[in-house]
Amino acid sequence: MLAIRLAFKNLRAAGLRTWLAAAVLSIAFVVMVFYNGLLDGWNLQARNDTRAWEIGGGQYWHPQYDRFDPFSLQEAHALLAPPVQQRVAAGELAPVLIVPATAYPDGRMINVQLKGIAADQRILALPTGFFRSDSAELPALIGRRMAASLKLKSGDEMLVRWRDRNGVFDAREITIAHIFSANVPAIDNGQIWLPLDRLQALTGLENQCTLLIAAAEQPAPPLPGWNWRPPALLLKEYEEVIQAKKAGSGILYGLLFAIALLAIFDTQVLAIFRRQREIGTLMALGMTRGQVIRLFTVEGSVHSLLALFLVALYGLPLLAWLGRHGITMPEVADATGMTISATLIPVYSLSLLLVSVALVIVSAAIVSYLPARRIAQMKPTEALKGRAM
Repeated sequence: MLAIRLAFKNLRAAGLRTWLAAAVLSIAFVVMVFYNGLLDGWNLQARNDTRAWEIGGGQYWHPQYDRFDPFSLQEAHALLAPPVQQRVAAGELAPVLIVPATAYPDGRMINVQLKGIAADQRILALPTGFFRSDSAELPALIGRRMAASLKLKSGDEMLVRWRDRNGVFDAREITIAHIFSANVPAIDNGQIWLPLDRLQALTGLENQCTLLIAAAEQPAPPLPGWNWRPPALLLKEYEEVIQAKKAGSGILYGLLFAIALLAIFDTQVLAIFRRQREIGTLMALGMTRGQVIRLFTVEGSVHSLLALFLVALYGLPLLAWLGRHGITMPEVADATGMTISATLIPVYSLSLLLVSVALVIVSAAIVSYLPARRIAQMKPTEALKGRAM
């Protein structure tokens, strides 16, 4: 307790220098917590939106299907066996047929993918109910990004051409029944959604599909002839991007921490140099070198407590406000191809806060102890004269 009282007394005497070091350390703490919370919130939002709009509880792929190889689509389809049809009827699976095609909006030629999905499916958040409510011969759903690229709006018609199962070209006019808005570019960019039964009939692929989407609440028993892709595998790219961004953000708040800790280190070096007579007096009065080192280490470590005090004053209200209102992303964020909402809401976990607090306290203690080790080399007589260093 004596060391703590003396530490606070000396820090009060230092005045502005003490509060400047604590302020920089508190800023580093707030930035670290906010940025990691923002990435965790983005990760959670991306996972939830991708599961809701694209992958459900996982997917069964045709063995020849490769989502990164459009040339695999021509042969990547198979008949639905009776057991699979029973699970589809029970709402456990949603079949999707993918067919490469070419769209001709306003005389332009754009490569697209026609994706057939049942109008009564309930696994994905796609508004497939518009297939039933629209009176058009071939209603279609597109996303807002696709609509902006093709310069289309609801009710517009467009010519689309594809190959059927025999490789023969066919073409039809589709009618845009609805333009949906989703945060998942994978179901939007270059995608045109059609009623599954109509697409199967037009391509001659009756009762066939490219992949099966499982309901989130259902288990995933194996299906002969289909490759199971769990959500963890389908979300792997998102996890890698988030981890890469976390590693990169470490440079930012690492620099802030380094500046704050350097200020504490310099303060301790200066204090030991200027207070040599005080150190000699303490040793002459009976304090051991270890006790004096402990005194200066505690004194430097108190900067972390003052930093946490400042965090409580301005950091926690600021983090709480950002946690409610989030950060509005610019429109250019859509061009990244990643699942990202218009507003990112940070998510602060208890483990994140505890690790950040521990990092601040331990770092301040270490940089306070390093210069204090010089005290062990002092001779009390020389320290009293001010010539120990």
